[in-house]
Amino acid sequence: MKGKVFLVGAGPGDVGLLTLKGKQVLEHAEAVIYDSLVGGGIFQFIPQEAECIDVGKRAGNHKMAQKEINHLLLEKALEGKCVVRLKGGDPFMFGRGGEELELLAANEIPFEIVPGVTSPLAVPAYSGIPVTHREFSSSVHVFTGHRKQGEPPRLDFEAMVRIGGTLVFLMGVSSLGEICRGLLAAGMEPQTPAAVLQQGTCAAQKKLISSLADMERAAQRQGVQTPAILVVGAVCALGNQFAWYEKLPLSGRKILVTRPRERSKLLADRLRGLGAEVLEVPTIRMERITENRRLWQEFERLSAYQYLAFTSPAGVNIFFEELRERGRDIRSLGTAQIAAIGMGTAKEVEARGLNCAWMPEIYDGEHLGILLGEICKEGDKILIPRAAQGNKQLIREIEKRVSVEITDLPIYRTVYEEFPEIGDIRGQLERREIQMAVFTSASTVRGFAKAAARIDVGQVWAVCMGAQTETAAKELGMETVTARAATIDSLTEACMAAAVLADGTDVFKGRMDVWR
Repeated sequence: MKGKVFLVGAGPGDVGLLTLKGKQVLEHAEAVIYDSLVGGGIFQFIPQEAECIDVGKRAGNHKMAQKEINHLLLEKALEGKCVVRLKGGDPFMFGRGGEELELLAANEIPFEIVPGVTSPLAVPAYSGIPVTHREFSSSVHVFTGHRKQGEPPRLDFEAMVRIGGTLVFLMGVSSLGEICRGLLAAGMEPQTPAAVLQQGTCAAQKKLISSLADMERAAQRQGVQTPAILVVGAVCALGNQFAWYEKLPLSGRKILVTRPRERSKLLADRLRGLGAEVLEVPTIRMERITENRRLWQEFERLSAYQYLAFTSPAGVNIFFEELRERGRDIRSLGTAQIAAIGMGTAKEVEARGLNCAWMPEIYDGEHLGILLGEICKEGDKILIPRAAQGNKQLIREIEKRVSVEITDLPIYRTVYEEFPEIGDIRGQLERREIQMAVFTSASTVRGFAKAAARIDVGQVWAVCMGAQTETAAKELGMETVTARAATIDSLTEACMAAAVLADGTDVFKGRMDVWR
């Protein structure tokens, strides 16, 4: 049975610019064949079991020739798979999507096109440049500056000058000088505003605005690199007046969020709203202990406990899932009062129609232990369903204060995750492209350390939740900022504080949202 191929435009880089249909298709992919210019945040939507093949195409460095890519799409479709060809920008805007369809159509392979937000529009918009404006330009024209080896660009400069409007050149860095000189020779005014926009919509976005006559020298002086686009026209003069993206408080920052994926979305969305490029890369996952006969035995005597203490949202979820699967419900808890280590854990308890009676002011095991030790009476029974590698300080703090019966019950294991191959997280750390990482527990730090083995992460600022997390990050040589409370708001504020502090060090040295 033949599969189906989807040509999906990933947009110019910002994960928020991926279309809803593009996300939907990716979530059902069985094979993904992707380019280098796909934004790193988009990879989170690909199923873990999907086969992913990097055919990365950058100027002068193609991992796979176009004909090989065409045949690869056919091969995977003939295997009966749902195949996604993931391309930066839009598949048909100089994306060679038409070439890829020819072989599929000839072999009667079904396919669909999912258009993408295209860089000639999105990148100028993120740089404050409207490609059309009633007072400056009523048309926009898009060209490719790409050329075959040793050949000049095949561009009709005289026609461009005659038609006017805004001119956008993609893949034109290597041809920038010839383009500028060609337009000038064809009669364009030397003082015509022009802009080079590098890595638009991403953390490394840069903008250079100059006159057309000076642009070649200015671009050489600033060391412009691909991917970048050249925009020529009066609207470029508005780029500084309408600048907005670089004014966001976390613009220019690439932040790694390491908490488990099911817990990362709210924080990631908040940081993206403040201008950060966010990579959701969990360094731990919670693995339920199967056939947990000890837990099942405790279900038989739940009503004997005076207190039930949860130390993580995962613990709450797994405990109540197991309870339901064993044919029981919340009535089995009897009169037990519930304590939670923090707000996130308490919310999971409350989502099941239960009240959380106790929660420490400081959200960690030590202070939960202090609280329980102060409220319990002699002889009380406490059940603590949690990770197999649970912090022992919780137990010690209780036992310092009162003589009680404590059942420390492992119901899940914390498993460290390797960095995914797709997205090149290790490479980004080695190249110092990631400036900040958010850790919500000491275990996320340890998972990060294991995944980043043999990489110097001292240049990465650690934004931490809790003192134990901060201590673990400092042991890796990382500068730290610790959130005042274990909330998304506090973590977000801590990220902004870290950005301000980092700007005073060499972590962001050389980072310029606008070339001057």
